[in-house]
Amino acid sequence: MVLLTRRTEFSASHFYYDEKLSEAENVRLFGKCANRNGHGHNYTLEVTVAGAVDPVSGFVVDLKRLKDVIEREVVSVYDHRHLNLELPEFKTAMPTTENIAIAIWRRLENKIENAELTRVRVYEMPDLYAEYRGEA
Repeated sequence: MVLLTRRTEFSASHFYYDEKLSEAENVRLFGKCANRNGHGHNYTLEVTVAGAVDPVSGFVVDLKRLKDVIEREVVSVYDHRHLNLELPEFKTAMPTTENIAIAIWRRLENKIENAELTRVRVYEMPDLYAEYRGEA
């Protein structure tokens, strides 16, 4: 079995704010990220799949199809969007890097042909990422 990772990028904005908390509690918990106007990031997404190398093509997965699935299911949906306001998965979940990784996994799960999704890694900044490997 070989692991293959595809990397792409998208830009999106978000904020952290819990309606159940007071303004002061939100600011204490989330700092400047509690600004409801939001702020943006240039996210880097890594999607890793696993599978056997096809003896004819030499590939684990059709790279064009993998790119197309990631583009269709994630990039075209998340890029240049306000995550809190425009994406249904963040109507109830805080769009933290951790929750973004889980949401992307759910969007990609069972959509990649001839390979198993094994990891989704989302970089919010070069020194901060969340990695999700599915439910244990």
